[in-house]
Amino acid sequence: MNSLSRRSLLVMAAAAPLVTATPAAALPKKLTARAWLVADHDSGDILAAHRAHRRLAPASTLKMLFAVTVLPKFGPTERHKVTAADLAGIPAGSSLVGVKAGITYTVEQLWQGVFLRSGNDAVHVLAHMNGGIAETVAEMQAKAEDLQALDTHVASPDGFDHKGQLSSAYDLTLFARHGLGEAGFRAYCATRTADFPASARGGKTFQIQNTDRLLTGSYGVRTYDGLIGVKNGYTSNAGNTFTGAATRDGRTLLVTVMHPDSGGNAVYEETARLLDWGFGEGSSAKAVGRLADPVSEASPSPTSGTGEPGKASKGERGAGGAAGAAGVSADGPSPWRLLEGAAGTLALAAGGAYALRRRRR
Repeated sequence: MNSLSRRSLLVMAAAAPLVTATPAAALPKKLTARAWLVADHDSGDILAAHRAHRRLAPASTLKMLFAVTVLPKFGPTERHKVTAADLAGIPAGSSLVGVKAGITYTVEQLWQGVFLRSGNDAVHVLAHMNGGIAETVAEMQAKAEDLQALDTHVASPDGFDHKGQLSSAYDLTLFARHGLGEAGFRAYCATRTADFPASARGGKTFQIQNTDRLLTGSYGVRTYDGLIGVKNGYTSNAGNTFTGAATRDGRTLLVTVMHPDSGGNAVYEETARLLDWGFGEGSSAKAVGRLADPVSEASPSPTSGTGEPGKASKGERGAGGAAGAAGVSADGPSPWRLLEGAAGTLALAAGGAYALRRRRR
């Protein structure tokens, strides 16, 4: 953990005071999701949340962590000829983009398959390029811990329903916020359509469309004004999950919605209502918490405060947030995380303390 061991972080966090808070502005009605969170991308302030640390199956939203971990390792023009071994072990029932053994793909095409079609075949090829499934899973878990996404347990790189594979609305929002600080991640999650190789000869292609319905307006969902991504997911066990980001008037908000009651469109509709709230009434709400900064970064915030993700250099990133408010040095990792109290109110508490409590279970 760089300058601090995990044990010392837990000790420091456990000593921090507990501060309860609730949103000042009325929240949207008829929210059925089992967990959700609204946060300001630039500041990391959490504007409102419901069971933000509830550990649930993430489905393909976990691919955001996969991308954050693996995407920087390969240039988009690098080429890879897929083998049968690259495609071995893909779970039955997986979403696929149509990767075939014997065809040479660029890394850019494989990432388009991941982001647009949530293709587990593309994920497995990239994971094999990265040293294998086990190596990639270990790197993803390490990345999650560096991001202080302590609710997440990675069992596979694709987000499929593997035993013990869990995350939370808080952690998924962390992955999205960090990913949007990278130009490649932003470009892929905002791409609506792309041409994908169909054969090894003749340059034949077929078109793939992004399955993010708020981005494309498919299946009766209206496109959301200002949407910039990021990732949706669905399995029969996880239900529908989605993390979306949108920018309006120079402000970028992140919303994660997990497991609404019913219907494939509910996850998008509830996301849209929460975004509307955040840009409207929620703009005056006091923060109920703050997204943690990566342990590996001495400075917080992956943005410059311009409303455009990923525009600031490290030297421009300001401190502040809950750590500063609590008297914790901004030079070290922030231990603060959001917790639910016994009565369901929102609470700001130490992330390490939460991790300790969770591990004792």
